[in-house]
This record gives sequence, C-alpha cells and structure tokens, in this order.
Amino acid sequence: MRLNPNQQAAVEYVSGPCLVLAGAGSGKTRVITNKIAYLIREVGYQPRQIAAVTFTNKAAREMKERVSATLGKKETKGILVSTFHTLGLEIIKRESRAMGIKPNFSLFDDQDQLALLKELTKQGIDEDKTLLNLLTSAISNWKNGLISPEQAMNSARSQQEKLFAHCYGLYQQQLKACGVLDFDDLILLPTLLLKSDEQARERWQNRIRYLLVDEYQDTNTSQYELIKLLVGERARFTVVGDDDQSIYSWRGARPQNLTLLKSDFPELKVIKLEQNYRSTGRILNAANILIANNPHVF
Repeated sequence: MRLNPNQQAAVEYVSGPCLVLAGAGSGKTRVITNKIAYLIREVGYQPRQIAAVTFTNKAAREMKERVSATLGKKETKGILVSTFHTLGLEIIKRESRAMGIKPNFSLFDDQDQLALLKELTKQGIDEDKTLLNLLTSAISNWKNGLISPEQAMNSARSQQEKLFAHCYGLYQQQLKACGVLDFDDLILLPTLLLKSDEQARERWQNRIRYLLVDEYQDTNTSQYELIKLLVGERARFTVVGDDDQSIYSWRGARPQNLTLLKSDFPELKVIKLEQNYRSTGRILNAANILIANNPHVF
C-alpha cells in the first residue's frame, strides 16, 4: 500500500523538527517505519545513529518487527528501538561512572518499592494502604516532574504533603545507600546527567543523530526534557502524537507538551495525518462529535 501525500511528506521532511499529528487509524506506524528506511537509504544515516522511542514493550517490539520487515535484518542492525525506560537504562549503564552509580546497581519493581516504603513509614503512616498508595504516586510524580526531596519539602503546604516529602527524602537516601534504582529513576537520572554534564550531553547527541518518538502526547515532564537534551540545537527529530488521544494525565502525562514544542522549536514543521484507514464513517462521525468539545491548539 502506497503512502498518501501527507504520509509521504512526513517521511521526507528530515531537515528540522517535525510534529506529525496523527489521528487514530491514520497509519502513523507506517510513517515511522518508512521514515527510518528513508533516513538510512535516501539520506545516508547509519542505523546506529537512529533511535525510535515509544511507551510500552509491546509497541517497541512491534515497531522493531515492522522496521525489520521494511529494511531487512542486516540494514536494521544498530537501530535503537525501545521504550523510554530502556533508553534511560542504556544511558545509565554507559554513564554510571559519571553519575556516581555503582555499575552493579539493581532495579526495584513496584513490590520492592512498596515494601521499602512500608518499612520506612511505620511511624508516620502505620501501614495505611490508601496513604501508602498515595505516597507512592506522589514520589513518582515528583520524580517525573524533576522535583528533588528538598524541593518537595520546600513547596509542601499541608501536613500530609510535608510527611510525604519527608518520606521521599528517606526513600531516596535508602535507595542510594543500597545501590538501587526505581523505575522513575530510569528517566530522572539520565535527564539530570545530560542537563548538568556537557560532555555526556555531547556524547549522546552524537550517538543519536535522529530521534523518533511515538505517542508523544503521553510524555511527562522528565521525558520531554530528556528529548530536548538528546536532540540539542541540531533538532533533528520527528514526534508523532495527537492530544485527542491523551488518556494518561493521571500518571503525569502532559498533552500540553505538544504546545511546548512550538515555543521551544519555532521552526517546527506540523504535518497532519487526517485520513482514517481503520473505522467506518459512522464511528468517525461519533468520535468527531465528541472530539469537537476538546480544547485544541493545533
């Protein structure tokens, strides 16, 4: 199946920052896989200079398979197709010395995190499950917002906020003492490193010469900052997203990052994919009636 004119334009625009506004069923994955092929075959990028990032392991696996099917396994060798967290882990492994992290660090899963917080908060929370879950969410949101325990404490107003900020500080001390990282650290730590260490920033900007990001409307603050630091002033990137499909604000996603792009990258080229290949007219009409109520920047 050939690309339609807007899909083709999205594939071929490689000279600057590009936002592809892709409605549901508009063929965005075909655009990403074809663009990777175009970058290698027509523009001359090496596979190892390209990274494509999405949110779930399933989506990353599917994208990897589609890229392999389009290019062949030999040509795709070296392309980094992964989730944000896998990319963050890759940066941490290679930059552990610069970060002051022991190379043999271990990772906490949700259960480990909950067990440690339960242990650390015996006095203040006394195993109240609801409060523990709220605390876990608060710590995750602080990390995703690039907020340190000190900053959290300084901005805390209520007693509960102060208690949570205090627990956040204890939690971070314990993680550091044990050489452990949690899931949110996989984005937080690379972002802080690239922000503060110019040499590390240059290393990764030279390593990733072209960045593609899928489901861009689901990025949170730390992920957006990481993208900005990786693309630098060269700004060779394509992000694909649709603020009408943003459903993860409850876990820190900021659909307004679509708007931020325009102010952070004034030369941003916006290409809309508006042809739907998945749904019938009746479904589309119903969806459009609902979507018409959303506030839109684009």
